[in-house]
Amino acid sequence: MKSDLEIAREAKLEKIEDVAKRYGIERDDLELYGDVKAKVKLSILDRLKDRPSGKYIDITAISPTPLGEGKTTNTVGVTMGLTHIGKKAACCIRQASLGPVFGIKGGAAGGGFAQVIPPEDLNIHLTGDIHAVQAANNLACAFLDNHIKFGNALG
Repeated sequence: MKSDLEIAREAKLEKIEDVAKRYGIERDDLELYGDVKAKVKLSILDRLKDRPSGKYIDITAISPTPLGEGKTTNTVGVTMGLTHIGKKAACCIRQASLGPVFGIKGGAAGGGFAQVIPPEDLNIHLTGDIHAVQAANNLACAFLDNHIKFGNALG
């Protein structure tokens, strides 16, 4: 059986513009981050305001199995299953916590054939730098606290 990493590396990624087109999302509705990632602009709501709303499945919490199947795996798996039976389905997931980066929890990108790829993009910065700003601020505060606690000319 292939590992999650082997499956991710062998996957052929489609251009996000091609995927978006299948869902009626036009190029002008996208803020591209390379060829395989994008944010959908809020202005799409104005263009689609006269269309009926779709159905919504909300996966907010789950106790992961010992093998690590949690929210991301279930979200991606449900989406793949609905698509497989002919439904037009897409998923929206948030950026993972820093736990996976520090090796203190699962990979946060799903697993097997139900994973977000490339996983490193999901776990580090996804589509913006706000997380990097937060991490830098927290690191600077930790350095300052440490410097003050252990004696220095400042305090």
